[in-house]
Amino acid sequence: GVQPLLDAIVDYLPAPNEVPPIVGQIPNTEEKATREADDKGPLSALAFKVATDSDVGKIVFIRIYSGSLEAGDFVYNATKDIKERISRILQIHANKRKQLRDATSGDIVAVIGLRETYTGDTICDEKNPIILESMDVPEPVISVAIEPKTEEERGKLEDTLRKLIEEDPTIRVMSNAETGQRIISGMGELHLEVITDRMIREFGVKVNVGTPQVA
Repeated sequence: GVQPLLDAIVDYLPAPNEVPPIVGQIPNTEEKATREADDKGPLSALAFKVATDSDVGKIVFIRIYSGSLEAGDFVYNATKDIKERISRILQIHANKRKQLRDATSGDIVAVIGLRETYTGDTICDEKNPIILESMDVPEPVISVAIEPKTEEERGKLEDTLRKLIEEDPTIRVMSNAETGQRIISGMGELHLEVITDRMIREFGVKVNVGTPQVA
């Protein structure tokens, strides 16, 4: 059913230039601004996912709403008020990656080089700043206690948790001062199972997972 679904998306859903312009807010003001799907307009793009790759490190997936982007460009993160440089632009096809020289409005691409950009941040032209609507992150519903199997694993666990939080903003990590336990919270049992499985399989961290103690 995947091929008919993709054909239907191409045939029936609107192209980026067939929908109303995206609405955002000018930083440090209450003023609204719009961006049309125009390759020659000022750059505006939303970072909607962060992933960690064993070969290239941090990858940020962005959706470009207006303007264009070239590898090597400096871009402005309006959410964090910082400038960063895009070193490479990739088009992702499942587990294959194709390197691109540039990307234009309507494109969904993965970029390398954005160290301080996270899910929900807006990338734009510094002379025409805009902050696009970020995603609402629901509150977590279930928690588990997690601890390294050995003291040597503690640093590795902290580093892994930091990477997972960067990738998935629905994960929350806290330390319970009364019980001394490290608690991770997520959207459900399956979500937490996937997180702990990735820690062991992808990041090679040996952990014990259990029910949080009641203080």
